[in-house]
Amino acid sequence: RAPKEKPKAEVAPKPRQAPTDEAQMAAAAALARLELKPKGKAPSASQEAIKSQVRKELMAEAAASEKGLSMEEKEEEGAAAPSVSGVYFICPLTGDIVRKDQKEKHLREAIQAYFSVDPVAASIMEIHTFNKDRDKVRACVDTMAKYLDNIYLHPEEEKYRKIKLQNKVFQERISCLEGTHKFFQAVGFETKTLPVPGQEATEEEYYVLKEEMLSRLEELKDRKEQLLSSEPVRAQLHRQLTLFQPSPAAARFELPHDFFNLTAEELRREQRLRTEAVEKASMLRTRAMREKEEQREMRKYNYTLLRVRFPDGYILQGTFYARESVSVLYNFVREALRDDWLPFELLGPGGLKLTDENLAFNECGLVPSALLSLAWDAAVMADVEAAAEEQRSPLRPELLARVQTLS
Repeated sequence: RAPKEKPKAEVAPKPRQAPTDEAQMAAAAALARLELKPKGKAPSASQEAIKSQVRKELMAEAAASEKGLSMEEKEEEGAAAPSVSGVYFICPLTGDIVRKDQKEKHLREAIQAYFSVDPVAASIMEIHTFNKDRDKVRACVDTMAKYLDNIYLHPEEEKYRKIKLQNKVFQERISCLEGTHKFFQAVGFETKTLPVPGQEATEEEYYVLKEEMLSRLEELKDRKEQLLSSEPVRAQLHRQLTLFQPSPAAARFELPHDFFNLTAEELRREQRLRTEAVEKASMLRTRAMREKEEQREMRKYNYTLLRVRFPDGYILQGTFYARESVSVLYNFVREALRDDWLPFELLGPGGLKLTDENLAFNECGLVPSALLSLAWDAAVMADVEAAAEEQRSPLRPELLARVQTLS
């Protein structure tokens, strides 16, 4: 290459700032993904080429993340404000709205507080919510239900009212899960140290049902059914419904990092998908194969920010899971209307009608954000306008009263 011309005036370079914490975390995540490759025999040349390509992509991603984060921190460059401040959830126990990164902590605190209201229900919430392996939870509650069933069906049998804590089945299926010991204590068991039959010098710990519970066996049966039928407590995604004035900036989105954060499992999946994409880059692919890969690319987003522009220019915005169906968006729009029976269609980017309401947003290319248009049924709207004494907005008055300006 020809040597670059020296600048006419030498300007002292600005000292380079150290990478931000977020940038360092992004780089560390990228390097961690590279270290996940299995150890074994020496890889082939083609495998090395693939991994080299993946390495380049990951390091480029980390560099881009550092650049993007540093750009955001420079106030003098006037970084655009996010279109939404983050992803939020509604706690079903308290009704509080909490940010995504505080959701689990708040939910745990809410369940702990519920012990003062109903300790049995709270312990069941713990079992189903805080133990993530659903197969282990099912085996656990089935075994616990069997213990209670034996007592209910054979109340005269003393052996069924005692549970040895060192029993292998109890240890492997029940004791290792969170909330199980609190459940037994809440339904009327107490801990006792008893001699082992035939070995009087040896003692072991047992859960023993209190005597007064024998007169409340129906209550014990109800608790068993409650244990079996319960589901994990899940915080509900907060839609953050917002109505904006007509704006030419409707198609411009600035999403916060909450929309793109990946868990450790998602990072591993991302590396696997990238590797597969490089492997297939040189293959002859059909259109169906390309579309399938595009859909899979969309699946790495957990959330999407959607805007619906009305014919009068007003813009309705909400946050959704990327895997929710289009029908959810139709219901979201209907709930914002003064008359929810008014027929309408939603048009995606490019004017494509969203007629299949069972499709997920990530299957329609509507992630991580999209601007859609609403079209009224022309004949119905003509009749409505003819019958109305004065023309009015189809949106609910309380929404119009809180309308905002899209920056």
